[in-house]
Amino acid sequence: MELIKAVVTRRSVRRFSDRPVEEDKISSLLEAVRMSPSWANMQCWKFVVVREQATRERISELTYVESFFAPKGYKANPAKKGIAEAPVVILACADPSRSGVLWDQPYYMTDIGIAAQTLMLTTHALGLGTVFVGVFDDQKLHELLAIPQEIRIVGIFPIGYPLDETTKEGPPRKSLGEIVHYEKW
Repeated sequence: MELIKAVVTRRSVRRFSDRPVEEDKISSLLEAVRMSPSWANMQCWKFVVVREQATRERISELTYVESFFAPKGYKANPAKKGIAEAPVVILACADPSRSGVLWDQPYYMTDIGIAAQTLMLTTHALGLGTVFVGVFDDQKLHELLAIPQEIRIVGIFPIGYPLDETTKEGPPRKSLGEIVHYEKW
């Protein structure tokens, strides 16, 4: 798939079919993510690939902890169910000590952001779907997956074949005139 087409047609997928994801597709996906750029090429990322059903269900239970963040009346994250039904879940983690800090700005988040975009676009190019899930019970996920405490869990990505057609038009985007300034603000 051509890159610009992948960027324009990628959609967040929250529901997945029960069709297994082929191992070669996961390998291709991880290989592409491995090639992402990072601060001083330090490659601070670590990824946990989860296929076991019971573990995926537990990860789903640990996402979007209502009492922490929900405004009154907010419904549960629609991606929550998808984590349990996706055949593969990948957690994107970072070792902050393996990335830079400049003017109090930690760059591990930028490193993972770039890797996450590579992951999402490659997933789409492979005919699969995913969505970024960023609200979860950090401590319980660390315990569940035996992730060392110094490692930061940044995002969860359920991956699989989309349950629904994903060619529908995406949400509205701001015009270039609303977001771009030339030469000066």
